Amino acid sequence: MNNINLLERITFDKNILAGKPLIRGLRISVAMILELLLKGATKEEILEDYPELEAEDIQAALFYAYFLVSKEEVIDRLAAS
Repeated sequence: MNNINLLERITFDKNILAGKPLIRGLRISVAMILELLLKGATKEEILEDYPELEAEDIQAALFYAYFLVSKEEVIDRLAAS
């Protein structure tokens, strides 16, 4: 699966979770998946707890976060403080 296909799994709906990025229109946000991973959950545990998810959905959440950060404008952080 290429990166464009991964991003197609990320959807937005103003009526679900106030328009936050979602996985395939489910009530599962990208932020929630990232938080679970941050707290130490494995991909397998997440897929077990949320059977409507697919392994590619977790990969899509990670790629979406990477995509946002990679587009971030770099500023002189020392001058900004």
